[in-house]
Formats: sequence, structure tokens, C-alpha cells
Amino acid sequence: MAGPIEEGLPYPLGATWSGKGTNFALFSANATKVEVCLFDGERETRIALPEYTDQIFHGYIPDVGPGTFYGYRVHGPYDPGNGHRFNPNKLLLDPYARAHAGALSWNPAVFGYRMESGDDLSFDERDSAPFVPKCVVVDPDFDWTCVPPKQNVHWDETIIYETHVKGFTKKHPGVPEHLRGSYAGLGSDAAIAHLKSLGITSVELLPVHTFVNDSNLVEKHLTNYWGYNTIGFFAPDPRYAADVPNSLREFKEMVSRLHGAGLEVILDVVYNHTAEGNEHGPTLSFKGIDNASYYRLMPDNRRWYLNDTGVGNTVNLGHARVMQMVMDSLRYWAGHMHIDGFRFDLGIVLARDAGEFEEGSSFLKVADQDPLLTTVKLIAEPWDAAMHYNLGDFPPGWAEWNGKFRDTVRDFWRGMAPPAQLAGRLLASGDLFNEKGRRTWASVNFVTAHDGFTLNDWASYNNKHNEANGENNKDGSDDNRSWNCGVEGPTDDGAIRNLRNRQKRNMLATLLFSQGTPMILGGDEFGRTQQGNNNAYCQDNDITWFDWNFDDDGKQLLAFTRRLIEILKTFPILRRSRFLTGQHDGELNVRDVTWLNAGGGEMSEADWNTPWIKCFGMLLDGRTRKTAMPRHGEDETVLMIMNSFEGGVAFRLPQATGGSQWSLLVDTNIPDAPPGATFAFGSTYDVTGRSLLLFSLLP
Repeated sequence: MAGPIEEGLPYPLGATWSGKGTNFALFSANATKVEVCLFDGERETRIALPEYTDQIFHGYIPDVGPGTFYGYRVHGPYDPGNGHRFNPNKLLLDPYARAHAGALSWNPAVFGYRMESGDDLSFDERDSAPFVPKCVVVDPDFDWTCVPPKQNVHWDETIIYETHVKGFTKKHPGVPEHLRGSYAGLGSDAAIAHLKSLGITSVELLPVHTFVNDSNLVEKHLTNYWGYNTIGFFAPDPRYAADVPNSLREFKEMVSRLHGAGLEVILDVVYNHTAEGNEHGPTLSFKGIDNASYYRLMPDNRRWYLNDTGVGNTVNLGHARVMQMVMDSLRYWAGHMHIDGFRFDLGIVLARDAGEFEEGSSFLKVADQDPLLTTVKLIAEPWDAAMHYNLGDFPPGWAEWNGKFRDTVRDFWRGMAPPAQLAGRLLASGDLFNEKGRRTWASVNFVTAHDGFTLNDWASYNNKHNEANGENNKDGSDDNRSWNCGVEGPTDDGAIRNLRNRQKRNMLATLLFSQGTPMILGGDEFGRTQQGNNNAYCQDNDITWFDWNFDDDGKQLLAFTRRLIEILKTFPILRRSRFLTGQHDGELNVRDVTWLNAGGGEMSEADWNTPWIKCFGMLLDGRTRKTAMPRHGEDETVLMIMNSFEGGVAFRLPQATGGSQWSLLVDTNIPDAPPGATFAFGSTYDVTGRSLLLFSLLP
């Protein structure tokens, strides 16, 4: 039984349990009254927060403890023309809630206006409480002292694995059935065993902040699988919990288990928009708490929302309290939840103050000076829904998804990009990142990601096949830069299957042997397919769930991927933090990179500009300095040869200082060949059409 309310404190924001009661604090610059609503089953008790300090309503209620369900009702003007959409008939989620319970039911009562009329200027008096999730007071204590701390994997050693909490484990036979698809499942022995055996260092999870299933998807009996529709920035989504009442603890236990295995945890986060949509969207939280503060509105008519994100609204980081919420959220996950890094969805939207991307934007300034956030990995998606690109424009200390790497590598291996376009991408895209002291790791290289074809589908389909999404195959990108190798979709043709398998190996080898930070899409290591769907955001089913029953091709590709990662870790010259440029180092008399033609000589200007030349080599000299100090490196020299021509090419192996012969490490045409075959300087190696080779220099 809750005791009589007291004044409480205006900080910290949210619901904070003291051990004897709970302090409630909610920011609203324009509200006139706030009621905290406590739930015991269907019974609701409304208690007005008595104090208002610095635009924060607050109060302390004795005897309210962990497990209590609550929400807010916020009073104020309903004046959409001036940006205000207060409606106390709507139960609202606390922006700072650490846990949510229940799911949204798309009833007309969840809208602040009379939804059936389509007129957002109308006012709806129906109670939304029966149809919306509730917040949960939590006990924040968790014993982190007995588990390993955050891993702090150096960027030079980072190999990212992008995956989905549910999809990764939903069909895994080694995960106990009741844990499949959950945080506990991802932290299970079987799941961790696969990640560790693969050799990756960092697991990047698609959004786990609480999110909403879009109404249009629910109507089509689909769901928001990816999770880019956030409604709570502090709470792990309970749909991924095997033990829903203890979802927060289960998430922490997953993190501790992954840390215990030496793996980092990186979260994909969505701070650019929320699930409340535009003026015709529901009133679930921010819109009803203080719409004019939380969202960017059109300056000439504040009824309308600025839509930089393509999904109806844009979070207003120009407001100090909204910026505080985002930074508090990041610090909460990095500090209290022990998260090792963040990937920011539509990152350039966050970096806009007056409309255009600015390296000196408020968000980037605040993030870059934060003493906690500077200790974790910060990764930007450097484009927005309208495909405005700011690749390479984020400040030092940030890494960025390099979409140009993906596009160029795809084009090269389908024979559409010449060596001249690929060369710079192999060296961490120095044309984009080599300034202001940035390092090669700033380029997060990938050839596939959650958005688009899987690697298997890239080699199997010319066109997207998104019919299951219910949008007449009009959703998803048409710019796939893929090649089906002669037949659309699955085939029993042995020659085509062999070519597809070689193309997949080519892509993985290019990704892992390029300078920069490699990111592998989960499942690509064994050839996961989405049946040609390149926009599986709404497919929570066999289309996206990993199938762990590998065929022989899948087993071979998995073994090959493990071998590539082992080679990457063994040869440091493949993962230098200092940019390699091809310039001669006069102090050490070393050239870090030498580009070679098939004759074994240096690529000439004519070679670079000859369109039919599709085979070339890249020699990385291990004697290259590792830092600015004039000291020779002690790494082994390697030679990579790439041939995107359909036919074989006789390649003369060059001489190299410090060695006497070449040792073959990888030939993507012979994936099972044991490494170690040696070849003399000047000998000719027959490079199979569409294949990649890697050699190391022997003394």
C-alpha cells in the first residue's frame, strides 16, 4: 500500500527506488499538472506530483517498490497549431523508465485525437490505459563485481559481428528451447561457443531498446522485427526476455556472459525518431508529455513535424532537456549496463542543428567531451532516409559505416568496377578518413548488413524478392549490385553453385584482408539466406531466423571464414592503424604498399586506366613503420592478388625485400587446400577467374 506522497526531488529523472519508496521526476516545460498512475492489476491509483522545480514535476511515494507498474497522465493545453498535444486521457510511458511490461494494442483510444475522423485537431476522451504498455519500477542492483569488466578491445583488433537477439538463437538446437530467441539464449553456452569459435571480438545487436510494432504491420499479421521504432531509451525490450518480469536482470546477465567469454557488446541505437510518428500517430509518451519540446516542429506551423528521418518525426536535440535524455540514456547503457559501444542509426540526423550536418553540432560536441562515452566505441551510420551522405565527415574518435566500401567491393567482384576504384577501399578509404589524426579503424568495412541482401543472396539473386512483406515488392532498395551467376535463386547446377561459393569466399576475404574495421553480417559465415528478401524488417519467421542445419556448402564456408579470421589475427600488417598510402618512406627506404600488374611489375598509369585489366596485386611491406617514429616494422610481408575477370590470369610473383619465396595462405578457388605451398620469386601462378589469393613472404 503506497503511503502519502511527499515532495521528493527533481533528480534523477524517472522512477528511482530508495529502498523504502520511489521518487518520481518528469520533465515538461509546458504541462500544467502531472499525475503518476500506479497499477495493481486493472486497478489504477492516480496521484498528482506536488512539486515543480526547474520544469520538472516530482514527488516521493513511500512503500512503492520494485515491480510496481506505473505511467503518467499529463495535463496541459491541447493546441496542435502551437505544438501542444496534452491529453490526460492517455496513459504515458516514462521516458526514463528502466523496464516496460505489456504490449501496445492498436485501439483508437491510443490516439490523442479522434482517430476515426482523421482530424488531428480533434480531441479524444477515451482512456488509453487498457491498451498501452506500463512502466515498471526496478531494483537497479546487480553484482558486476564477480564478472569480467567491459572488454576494451582495441580498435585495431576489432572484428564486429552484426546480429539479432532473437534471430540468432530462435532455431539453435544447442540452446535450451525455452531460452531460444531471448537474451538468455544469446548468453547461452551454445551461442557463445559459435561466436568464440568464429573468432570475432564484438557482437553488435540490432535495436533492443523497447519498441513498437507498427499498426500497418499488425494489420498484415507481420511485426517490426528489426526494432527501429523506439519508444523507450532506457529499457531493454521485454519481448526478448525468457523471464519477462526480470527482463532487465536477464539483459545484464547476457552482457556479463558475453564479457566473460571476452566478447564486446555493441548496441544499435535509434535516437533520431520515436514510434509516435507524425500528427496522425499515437500518443504514447513524449507527444503527450511535451510535444513542443521533444520533437522538431515546422517553424511556420507547429502543428506539423519535421521529418528528417522518413518515419514521421525527428527528436529535438536542440532542446537541452531532450539532449540530456539522450546523453543520460547513453551513459546509463555504457555505465550501468556495461555496454561497450553504440552504432547510431541515421547518425547524420543527430548531427543537425539548423538543418544541415555539422561536425560541430551540439550532439557531437556533447558526446565528444563526455568522459564516459569517450571510453566506448562510437559508430555512425553516416546517411539518412533521403540518402544524404556525410561519409568521412564525423569528428576524430568516431568510426563510420563505409557504404562506399560495400558498393565498390560488390561492383568489383561482379566485374563492374576496375582496380583503380577498389584500391583505395582496400586501404581503409584514406581519401575519406585520413585527416585530423583519424586512424584506419574509422572505416567500418562491410559487404552486407541487416539492411539488404545476405551474402548468399547477393551471389544468388539479381533482383529483390520481397513479396512476403506485403508491399507488392516495391519496398527495399533496387541498388543491390548483385549477380546471380546465371540463375535467379536456388539451383542444382553444379557449376553455378561452385561459382557462387567462390564469390562468397571472395567477398569475405576482401572484407577481412582490407585495412579498417571489418563487420560481418551474422549468418554470412555459413551462407544464410533470406530467400532474396533485401528488406526483411517485418519478417519474424524462418526468413530471418538462422537455420543451423548447415549443408556441406555451409560447413565449408564456415570453416573458411574461421580460417580467414585466424589469418587476420596472425598477420598484423593486415590491420594497421596507421594509413598505408603507397608513398615511399625516405627515412626507412620502404614503400608501404606496392600495386602490381600480372607481369609482376608495378601498375603503371596505363594499367590503371585500361578497362580490360581486372587482375592486380597489392604487396604490403611488413617493414613499414607502425607509428610516426622512424623504426622499421617487424610484421610479415603479404601479397594479395585479386582477379575479377571471368577467365584465368597467369600472374608472375614479384621479388620482395627480406624474403626468398612466397607461401600460399589462401586461394578462394581451393578453399580446402592446406596452407604452406611455396613459390619462388618470378614463378607464375595461374589465378583462377574470379578468385583471390593471399601469400606471405618467407625468409
